[in-house]
Parts: sequence; structure tokens; C-alpha cells
Amino acid sequence: MCRRHSALCPSHTRSLLSSVVFTGITTEIQPDWKMSRAAERLRLLINHLDQPPATIRAAPTFAPTLSSSPPQRLRYTDDTDLLTPEQRLSYEKNGFILIKSLVSKEDIDMFRKAFEQVCRQEVKVPGMMVMRDVAIAKSEFVPDQKAVSKLQDFQEQPELFRYCSLQQILKYVECFTGPNIMAMHTMLINKPPDAGKKTSRHPMHQDLHYFPFRPADRIVCSWTAMEKVDRQNGCLVVLPGTHTSTLQEHDYPEWEGGVNKMYHGVRDYDPKLPRVHLEMEQGDTVFFHPLLIHGSGMNQTRGFRKAISCHYASADCYYIDVKGTTQENIEKEVKEIATRKYAVDDQIALKDTWAFKGRLVQGERTSL
Repeated sequence: MCRRHSALCPSHTRSLLSSVVFTGITTEIQPDWKMSRAAERLRLLINHLDQPPATIRAAPTFAPTLSSSPPQRLRYTDDTDLLTPEQRLSYEKNGFILIKSLVSKEDIDMFRKAFEQVCRQEVKVPGMMVMRDVAIAKSEFVPDQKAVSKLQDFQEQPELFRYCSLQQILKYVECFTGPNIMAMHTMLINKPPDAGKKTSRHPMHQDLHYFPFRPADRIVCSWTAMEKVDRQNGCLVVLPGTHTSTLQEHDYPEWEGGVNKMYHGVRDYDPKLPRVHLEMEQGDTVFFHPLLIHGSGMNQTRGFRKAISCHYASADCYYIDVKGTTQENIEKEVKEIATRKYAVDDQIALKDTWAFKGRLVQGERTSL
């Protein structure tokens, strides 16, 4: 069985029709090759969803003939015998797949405890950014502190980083990145109840805007709900199919009430595009492409909504220089933060800030 860019039906085989049965306009074709059930299902689905049906013409004095097209190739996933044909086609079309009950309650409880330790300032984690909502003055755990809305870059916190190496996560990640896997970007999102200024929203964006490495098709995010996530507490919102486009220009949206630091959004995206609200139960995990446009709405409840995520990339990916691209604005902002926080030279490039954060979680570190 082939992998990402290989044909999904045997190219070395010619289909000899053992029977062609006509019933009205319905035609049943029985190929004589032996194919795995998954491959055969995928072939049928592709023919049904993405291509016009095979043309069969019956003439009074001639045998029926079959007009065939080249075998379909899938761009975004590898065949590791894990994803079903339906899941692979869904990701190809939509740019995300949702896996139910992937992370256990026991693991999530451990991640929650580690997060609480950080909020109570019981531990200090090198390199980790503790981000606070611009409008929420009341924290869950420290009343005189603004609410922690996100932990970012927790690669030096062993318990939280354990999420990134969970085998049930990595076996799915491998379908998108290949066997050599780097954990590049880690977050625990703690969306606070909105204070009335709508600052708990996250603007619609593409994650690739923040990443100076390519190719995009070898990057994937895993995002796990740490509790029930729905439209009331600000679930993820995705625009299916936008992963097939290019990286758009991003900047801070002009929102009344302010926007949290580094919450850039796509400029001038079409709000009429179809959207899907990803309502999830605790432990459900969505995997999505870095070009998929997504965001989240306000948290209209009184509680905090938690999720944990990691962006993975193939260790075979490579860094790029973002000068002269739409990513220059985020590079400038990251450089300013790095210079201020770590007293590093202002000549540091965006790719330099990522090189020290990445951690190998499977296979070999071949490039990144």
C-alpha cells in the first residue's frame, strides 16, 4: 500500500471486467484484482465524491467499454493503516478530523493539576510564557492576579509536555507528518469568562502565520478538550476547506475592547464562508492543518474553558526566512518579546526563536 503521494489503487494492474451488469442506469463493475478492503473502499469513495462516474456504453454489436482516469492521489495524509478511507478523504476535503475520547480523564486531571501549580506560582518553568487576559482581573486561583488565559511553550514542564508524547496522539500525528516527529509549539488555553468586552474571542486565523518552517502539509495541530466545549463557552470554529488556499495576511483586528497579545487575525476573510462549530467532550481531540482558518467565540459562561494542544512538524521540515513576506509583522513582535524577556541580540530571527523550542518526540531529528 502506498503512502502520501502514491496511487490508492494498483497502477500495475489492468482491470479486466469479470462481469458488467446493467440494471436501468445502475452499473456494477467487478474488478478481478485483489485489493485490501480499505483501499477498495477508498477507491469507491473517491470515484463517488470527487470524480464523475466511470462511463460505460453498451452498443448493440460491441462489448461494453470502460473509460478510466488516473488513480486519485491524497495530498495531506499518509497511509499508516490507522485512518479510515473516510477519515482521509474528510481531511483532504475539510482540513480537520475529530477523534472522540482519545485522551483519558486521568491524564487530563494531571495536566489540570500542573496548570494550577503554575497559576498559583508554585513553580517557574524556563522559557514558558504565562499570558493573561487584558480584561479579566480575577484569576481562578490567585485573586489579586489577572486571569491566566494561556500557557505557551511548556516544553520544560515535564507533566504538561507529556501530552505531546502520548502514544495515542502520536500515532495519529504520524499520519500527517511521517515517522520523524518534532513537537514545535505547545499551549494550554484557559479561555476565561468574557468580561463584556469580547476579549475572550480569538480572531479567525491560520496557524502557519506564526511558523517559519515548511512544508505546511507536514505540520499538524492536535487540540484536546480538557472539559466539555460548546458554543456557550467558546468552542473552536473552523472554515472547512480553507487549508487548500495560501497563507493570508494577518494583523490585529480592530475590535472594541482590545485584543490579547499576539492574537492576530486574517485580514478581510469572507465571513460568509461556511463554518463549523466543533463541540467536543472531555478527551476529544481534533487534528487540523496549519492553513485551516479557525478561531473561537466568546466564553459566555461563568467558568474557564480549558484545552491543551501541540503543533507537530516532520523533523524533515526546514526553516525559511520570512523577510519580505506577510509574516514580517509577527517576526517583529516575537523579536521584541525575546529581546525584552531574555536580553538577546535584536538581530535574532523568527526561526532562531523556534529552533530551541522544538523537541523530538518520535524518530530522528533530521533537519528542524
